[in-house]
Amino acid sequence: MMFAPFKQEIARHYCLDFISDIQSGVLVFKQISKISEERKDQGIMVGSLVCSNGKDRIILHAVSGISKQVEQPVYFKNGEKHIIVPPVVSAKKITRALKKNDRKIHELTEKIELLQKENKDASKEKKLRVSLCDYSLKKVFALYSFIRFDRTKISLNKIISLHEGKLPPTGTGDCCAPKLLSFAFKNGLHIISMDEVYFGPDTETKVNGISYTPCDERCGYILPSILGLEILYRDSNIIVVNKPGGVLSVPGRGKKKLDSIETRVRTLFPECIKQPAVHRLDMETSGILVLAFTKEAHRDLNRQFEQGSVQKKYTALLDGLLEEAQGEKAPRNGEISGIIKLKFRLDVNNRPHQIYDEVNGKEGITEWKKEGTKLYINPLTGEKKRLTRVTFIPHTGRTHQLRLASSSLHGLGLPIKGDSLYGKCSKGERLMLHACEITFEHPVTKEKMHFSVPSPF
Repeated sequence: MMFAPFKQEIARHYCLDFISDIQSGVLVFKQISKISEERKDQGIMVGSLVCSNGKDRIILHAVSGISKQVEQPVYFKNGEKHIIVPPVVSAKKITRALKKNDRKIHELTEKIELLQKENKDASKEKKLRVSLCDYSLKKVFALYSFIRFDRTKISLNKIISLHEGKLPPTGTGDCCAPKLLSFAFKNGLHIISMDEVYFGPDTETKVNGISYTPCDERCGYILPSILGLEILYRDSNIIVVNKPGGVLSVPGRGKKKLDSIETRVRTLFPECIKQPAVHRLDMETSGILVLAFTKEAHRDLNRQFEQGSVQKKYTALLDGLLEEAQGEKAPRNGEISGIIKLKFRLDVNNRPHQIYDEVNGKEGITEWKKEGTKLYINPLTGEKKRLTRVTFIPHTGRTHQLRLASSSLHGLGLPIKGDSLYGKCSKGERLMLHACEITFEHPVTKEKMHFSVPSPF
C-alpha cells in the first residue's frame, strides 16, 4: 500500500469539515457530467491539502473523478482561504476524446455478451475491444499533464514512458492527490498536510468518514513523478525513498548537478536538516535510500552505518553467464554463492574510478549468491543476451564495492550489465544494480525497520 507522502492529521480535520458543509448544503455539490447507471450510487474520495504561501494558511480541496464538483471555486471560513481545485482535464474534453470509439466499444460489448450466451467464440471481438479501449485511453491520457515539485511540467504520456509503456487504469489523474499537488506546486505553495476521506455508502474496501492513503493503482503510478520521490516511509525523524536510477543521491558541484534525492527531500520538507542523507547510492544505481530530518536522527543512523549494524541487500544482472566468468573468485565447481574480499582505492588520475591495490587499498567484503539467469533484450536495439541474476550482500561500505567485486579480475571478472565505469553501457541501457532491501534500527523509537523493493529489471 502506498505510504502517505505528507502528514495527514491536520488535513483530516479539513476533509471532514468539507464533507459536513456539503451535507448541510453550505457548499453546493453538483453533477457536471453524465454518470453511468452502475456508478450513480458510488461514493467519492474527498481530499484536502493544507498549504502555506509563506504568510497565510491556504486550504485546497478536491473530489475524485470528473463527474461531480463543488460550485464555489473560492470561499473563506474562520479567516482562512479555501480553494476548490478543478479536474486536471474537463469532462467535456474527455468525452470528445472518447467519442470516436465509444459507440463501437458498446456494440462489441453487446455482441460479446450475446456470443457468450450462445456458447460461441468471442475472442476476436474481445481482442478488438481491448485494442479500441487502449486507443481511447491513450487519447484521454494525452490530455493530462501535471506540475511537479520543481514547478516543471510533466505529461502523463511521459510518465507512461517511465513505466515502459504500460498503461495505467482508467481515471488515472482524476484522484484527489494529483489534482491537489499539481495545483499547489503550480502556485508555489508549501505543503503542510494532506489527507483523503471517503464520502459515500460503505463498501467492502471503504467506510464513510474514514481517511485513506493515495491509491496504489493510479496515484502510486503517477505521484512519484509529480513529487520527484517514491516515498516508502516517513515520520518526523526519517524518510525512506526508492531512488530511481540516473538521479544523484546528494547534489554535486554546479547548477547542473544540483538535482538529487537530498535536494528533492529538502524542497518537499524544508524543515529538514541541510544534509539529510545518511548513506549514498551511485547515481546509476536504483533502490532504497534513507535520509534523516533531524540532526539527532542523522547522528544515530550514521553510527549504525559506521558500526556495520545496517544490513543491506542488492540485486544485479551480470553481463553474461557466471559459469564463463574469468575472475579469480568466479565459481569453478558449480558454486552458487561465496564471499569476495578485495582491497581497492581511488585512482587519483582517473576519478571516480577505483582500482585494486593490495598494499594501499581498503578492504571491501561482499557476499554473493546466484539467483538464476535472465534473457535480456536491449529496449532500443533489440539485441538479446543471457545474463546472470545475483544477490549481493555488502559487509563493508566502500565506494563502487559491488561494481568492483563483479568486474575485477580479482573478483568475479564479470561486470554488471550497463556499467559505464567498469564494463559497457550501450545506448538504451542502465546499470542493472538495485538496492532491494535494508534493515536498521529506528534512531528514536529503536524499532527494527525493514524495507524491501523489488528490482525494476
